Amino acid sequence: MNVDLAPWIAAVPEPIVARFSAARRVLAASHENPDADTLGAAIGVAEIVAALGGTTDLVCGDPVPPLYAFLPGIERVRLTPDTAAPYDLLVVLDCGSLDRIGPLRDRHRDLFEHLPRLVIDHHASNDAVGPLDWVDPAAAATCELVALLAGRLGLPLDLNGGTLATVLVAGIVMDTATFAHPSATPRTLAVSAALVAAGAPLSDVSRRLYRSKPDAQLRLFGRVLARLETAAGGRIVHSVLLLDDLRATGAIAAHGEGIIDLLGQSESADVAILFKESDGGSTRISVRTRPDGLDATALTGVFGGGGHARAAGATIQAPLAEARSQFLAETERRLAAAI
Repeated sequence: MNVDLAPWIAAVPEPIVARFSAARRVLAASHENPDADTLGAAIGVAEIVAALGGTTDLVCGDPVPPLYAFLPGIERVRLTPDTAAPYDLLVVLDCGSLDRIGPLRDRHRDLFEHLPRLVIDHHASNDAVGPLDWVDPAAAATCELVALLAGRLGLPLDLNGGTLATVLVAGIVMDTATFAHPSATPRTLAVSAALVAAGAPLSDVSRRLYRSKPDAQLRLFGRVLARLETAAGGRIVHSVLLLDDLRATGAIAAHGEGIIDLLGQSESADVAILFKESDGGSTRISVRTRPDGLDATALTGVFGGGGHARAAGATIQAPLAEARSQFLAETERRLAAAI
């Protein structure tokens, strides 16, 4: 069964189509602390470029978490680009800002600054306005946009034995929490249906991403959930993930993914916050908010972060206790002002 994406593929900007068609050696960059959307989009770009006769190097500043080892083509992701390669295009994927590339960009600033750059992203906080910047906050995932790009280029979604379809549906499943978030639109569902029709194993991808966890990760979840606190009369639920938690449970930092979504299931709170202690004295913050509630992007934006209206994050260059105090105070202030 074929799913017709014609009503949506015309929205792919023509400059994006033209630049992809001309590219022969592409550098595709994912964001630090990668997830299925940035990785799936990068592999998807590589499959598209290959189908057009070019080659792609995939880079990410952090190692790929074990959770994503099942993605076909994931072994291609490297920690550093080939500085001798004749790249003719840089594609930045799922980065709400160029800073999300992380220290990798600083280590290779000359390369990242001088290559022609094309941005594909879906974060509402992204203010990129270059001629090759395609930012669509209406998309549930960057992988949704890459699927439309493939269709606009006239390429089948079952490229490379279903690799393209599999990696793109993984990104959509991850960013919609298996289609549970309000960001999943009729277009998202149509694109996903087309990917499944092209061979994406939706149920297996969903199981691997959301219903299969190592014991160390479950122990980590237990420690963090046991510290659950409330603020603002119960309108805020929050907890902390300490570096000692990782050592005590044998978990790795990537195992912290998913905890914020559990906090966000609170039936009474308007805002869920996870504070994660980081090396070097900084604190990473993840936020979830109720539909029609506080704008998580505006809240995290006060601290230099961003994301989506219902899911966003930030990093505060301060120890956990100080960062938590600052962020809770700002959250309470905004909740009080919204009454």
